[in-house]
Amino acid sequence: MARPRNFSREGVLERALPVFWKHGFADASLQELERATGVNKSGLYAEFSGKEELFLESLRFYLDRMPPLALLTVEPLGWDNIEQFLKLGPRNTEGQKGCFAISSMRELAILPPAAIEILGRSRVQLKQLIAKNIEAEKPKLAQATCLSCSAKVRSSFGP
Repeated sequence: MARPRNFSREGVLERALPVFWKHGFADASLQELERATGVNKSGLYAEFSGKEELFLESLRFYLDRMPPLALLTVEPLGWDNIEQFLKLGPRNTEGQKGCFAISSMRELAILPPAAIEILGRSRVQLKQLIAKNIEAEKPKLAQATCLSCSAKVRSSFGP
């Protein structure tokens, strides 16, 4: 009879994420992952098929819990959303620097194909949200340009 599991999948992902974030996929050792998660090798392999799956699930975990993307969907769309995203966007967590997804891209040549696909989809989604916010500003920009031009024309010809 198998021994009961004494850890949560989410808890393992929360504790494995900083290891991958700090060391990257290639340099994160199984020993460091065991130490960080508090789960031994057999427990990790019982829950995840290996380091690759643990990395993939950590990446999904990070992206699924990235609330800053919601900042880009606030109505009305526009520059304010983009500014808020850039100010509050991918935050450093637990002393990590930058964005885990972006820092994972430095290993693109050796990442599992599934990780490259996940990162690609995430990037496309972000670009689409930013583009929608920029599009929402075009009518305002056109109106501001017209008002500015009208003011210049009036000032050129006097009152």
